[in-house]
Amino acid sequence: MTTIEQLLASAELPDSPTSRLDAELLLAHALGKSRSYLHTWPERELDASQLERYQAALARRQTGEPVAYILGQQGFWSLELEVAAHTLIPRPDTELLVETALALLPATPAQVLDLGTGSGAIALALASERPAWRLTGVDRVPQAVALAERNRGRLKLGNATLLESQWFSALAGQRYRLIVSNPPYIAADDRHLAEGDVRFEPSSALVAGQDGLDDIRLIIQQAPDYLEPGGWLLLEHGFDQAAAVRELLNTRGFSAVESRRDLGGHQRISLGRFDDE
Repeated sequence: MTTIEQLLASAELPDSPTSRLDAELLLAHALGKSRSYLHTWPERELDASQLERYQAALARRQTGEPVAYILGQQGFWSLELEVAAHTLIPRPDTELLVETALALLPATPAQVLDLGTGSGAIALALASERPAWRLTGVDRVPQAVALAERNRGRLKLGNATLLESQWFSALAGQRYRLIVSNPPYIAADDRHLAEGDVRFEPSSALVAGQDGLDDIRLIIQQAPDYLEPGGWLLLEHGFDQAAAVRELLNTRGFSAVESRRDLGGHQRISLGRFDDE
């Protein structure tokens, strides 16, 4: 029989910078236990079905498939979310978007929109923190909307609604106090598209034209038509795009334009307020 300790010692994931963590997550999932269980009971032996599940998951990871897709879940903010291959994997950097949104508005009733919601990560994190806010999350991919709705239902967040929409296309006549988005922002020829986890993520959720700014341009151009007077637009973007995004916001007439840094020190998000003339 094979023990937990033996399996973790022999796990080979040469292309992963987090190989030990990956192996622990996959093994804990195969056992239906927490990672702490692995360290508490390293001498525990696996039965045949558990070993088969773990080896199958490990083989998928050895091809480079992201752990989140193999497990079908990913933690974000204080939530555990279902994820799938037709949505991006929520990342810690995006939590800065949530933190900033929560700081922009009081905890009083407000209409808030999340464009390109994917798994629903941003919308549901905000809904969980602000019961008085009404969150609307939209995505153009029907499977993403269905997945986000499953997450919403499991988390019992009645103040969030998920809709199918190509950016603002299904939102005619609606106005929001805050619009947030983590849109595609990678240039079509970026070499990182052929590296790491992003190889397995949907390119439509990553790539936005030759300079990576096509979707951000569209959102900035159209957002004022959907903002209440004095409403805010908050965007995540690439680590080297902050100056370009600020220029786009200023040109469109936004005020109080600024960028904020993530934990790595990169200017990861930019925001502005729009006041009706």
